[in-house]
Amino acid sequence: MDVLQVLVPIAYSAIIIVATWIMARFLIIIIRRLMGQSTQMLGAQIQRLVWLIVWLVGIILAIEEVGVNPTILLLIVGLLGVAVIVAIRGPLENFGARYFTFGYVPFKVGDNITVQGHSGKVIEINSISTILLSHDHVVSIPNSTLMKETVVNTTHQAWKAVSVPIVVNSEIDVPAFESEVLKSMNKLRYHFDDRFPPILSLVSRNRQSTELVLNLMIRNPEKRDAIINEVNKRIEEITANAKKTRKQSQQKQ
Repeated sequence: MDVLQVLVPIAYSAIIIVATWIMARFLIIIIRRLMGQSTQMLGAQIQRLVWLIVWLVGIILAIEEVGVNPTILLLIVGLLGVAVIVAIRGPLENFGARYFTFGYVPFKVGDNITVQGHSGKVIEINSISTILLSHDHVVSIPNSTLMKETVVNTTHQAWKAVSVPIVVNSEIDVPAFESEVLKSMNKLRYHFDDRFPPILSLVSRNRQSTELVLNLMIRNPEKRDAIINEVNKRIEEITANAKKTRKQSQQKQ
């Protein structure tokens, strides 16, 4: 009986360690899919932090299972969590703001904008900042700033431009997906300027997903939000159908 009382907690601790490893791997895969290749440096830092925190929690549970007081380790985890939040709050804020700027801040690469007294041509929109090329210098503006400050787009007909970000899972046939999206946009052509047909462009690609952006020129800016919602709805339907088709094809094989 004494032997069982010793072995059972040890067995539970071993199970917790294995489960911790599985959970850590799962979270790392999710982070890689969400962040993609365009954020390799930030993604690597977050992956290391998540891996460390998951393992610390798993070790605490395993130690507690064998009857050891984990108070000190809990304190370390708490302090580490606070440090992590403080350390990555800014980068994560900018990373999240990037996706809002696509649909809700009216500019794209190639436009001329003014923000916080800085004027220039947008030459890059990355995961952390938007890069402007001025007459004699380059300006890097954090994406979170673009959600807080007034942005003036001086590009001709900029009020018509709409950019819709799209992320396609690796299991979907991208060329077929692109074809279906453009066909669907043709059904909404009464919303668009006939002189500027919808353009679907590649932003980035990795093993897990492909990031695209759909550029549109609308007729009526007052209907901007309604048009974006309708476009997103159609893209979701196309994505769901593509996944269903892929699944049926795999089942036949």
